[in-house]
Amino acid sequence: MVAGQIRVAPVITPAPFRGRGYAGAATVVARRAALVACPAEVLLFADLSNLTSNGLYRRIGYRSVTDFVLHDF
Repeated sequence: MVAGQIRVAPVITPAPFRGRGYAGAATVVARRAALVACPAEVLLFADLSNLTSNGLYRRIGYRSVTDFVLHDF
């Protein structure tokens, strides 16, 4: 936990294993484990263009807060 926040990341499922619920189950377990520490927030950064994962995240309790872009110089 940093500054009252816990970040769940990264969530990646290898292509041959997609569509079987593994990532969803792992993300639910990670979120539950994070909530035990009583953080102010549990964060998950997601690719907004991935409708499948974003639908999953909404179903398990995450909500969109903001969109941002990271630039390296």
